[in-house]
Amino acid sequence: MSSVRTLALAGVTHDALHAHLFPGDGNEAAAILVCARSPDPRCRLVVRQAILVPHDACSVRTPDAVVWPGSYIEDAIDVAEPEGLAILLLHSHRGGWLDFSPIDDASDATVLPGIFEAFDACHGSAVMTPDGAIRARLYSPDMRCAPVDLVTVAGDDILYWWSDGIVAGEPSGRALAFTGGMSSELSRLSATVVGVSGTGSIAAEQLARLGFGNITLVDFDMVETKNLNRILNATTRDAEAQRLKVDMFAGAIASHRGEGIARKVPTTIATREAICAVGQCDVVFCCVDTQEGRYFADLIASAFLLPLFDVGVTIPTHNSDGRTSIADVCGRIDYVQPGGSTLGDREVHTPRGLRAEYLQRVDPQAFSNEVTAGYIKGVTEQAPAVITLNMRAASMLANEFIARAYPFRLESNRLYARTSFSLAACEEDYRSEDSFPKSENRVFGLGATEPLLGLLMFQTPTAAAA
Repeated sequence: MSSVRTLALAGVTHDALHAHLFPGDGNEAAAILVCARSPDPRCRLVVRQAILVPHDACSVRTPDAVVWPGSYIEDAIDVAEPEGLAILLLHSHRGGWLDFSPIDDASDATVLPGIFEAFDACHGSAVMTPDGAIRARLYSPDMRCAPVDLVTVAGDDILYWWSDGIVAGEPSGRALAFTGGMSSELSRLSATVVGVSGTGSIAAEQLARLGFGNITLVDFDMVETKNLNRILNATTRDAEAQRLKVDMFAGAIASHRGEGIARKVPTTIATREAICAVGQCDVVFCCVDTQEGRYFADLIASAFLLPLFDVGVTIPTHNSDGRTSIADVCGRIDYVQPGGSTLGDREVHTPRGLRAEYLQRVDPQAFSNEVTAGYIKGVTEQAPAVITLNMRAASMLANEFIARAYPFRLESNRLYARTSFSLAACEEDYRSEDSFPKSENRVFGLGATEPLLGLLMFQTPTAAAA
């Protein structure tokens, strides 16, 4: 069973909630989640803001009960109503029971109708246990209740809690990495691959064979003869027919997984269609070779609270005595968690680089003039990479996801926000999340609020008229 209803939290939000709900005094505590939605048709709620109810403001705090003032719900309504955001009432179950009690049922029946009376949206309640697990449920205005199928947290680790109580196919806990239990859980999840070419086709092949239930393929380009040596499953017939890469690869996935696994999005990532498709998924793998592509993947991951894995390879050269030689053969894997440092913070994309790509695309002469004048140092050229380099990088990309969702490292995953390798030096280097700067993120938890990603270029005519 895949998830129809999902609640997604950033790791930083989950950490703050856990610290507040379990302060160490043995009593229950409460918070209110204000959530935006991902694009339809999937009901995927993303926690934009957590309102922590002060412990001393609660009239009752015991080991099995908490009562807090209605003024905090009114504050949540003030935040949520203008955009029609969802409100979820969250409290702790310090005894470790990951389910709703009769007292919780009675409380919802008393409090939630008042929220629906204020404004109609998708409201509900949730509980958290001391291990950080969350279970949630949603109500309709007539108070019919439905469980949230999946609660997921994208932090240093990627966490999943299912409403049926089965985690990774194992009722007692997380499955081990690289096992059938892992494949069982992946069959309930969806992934996006942005860029289905050199590294992207290899990444998509791995994700399909690992068992992801749905794989969205985003790429506008067609198969060409010159890249047959780097794109898995591509044939001379595909190149001669100028077949779209997403059509070619969706067919390849269908040949061994069956129809309905792959979803084709034959556009660039910088389109409304692609943004809406990616926003419905559970994890994003960015395999493009442009800063613009990474910029939009960065924004989408932040807006929809998605774990983002980005890969890049390059073969720099140098000239000496009129001869060109290989300076290095290297690659980079970045894991970006919502609420942490972005690819922009890490300078994977920069304003100068984005401007250079724009000029190169729309005004090559101006681009050439600025390069000559020294205003632009030029766009980093990713030299054509042989498939062995792409294989190495794409394998590290997929394994980085596995390490986050099914931890197997001897050290904390926080230490591995970036992994880079040099084949020339036979070295691997690592950078921790804390080694990168973190700027204010204006699209964090924005969800599908119009205009998408906060950019007027994606505003619908209906939203603009309103």
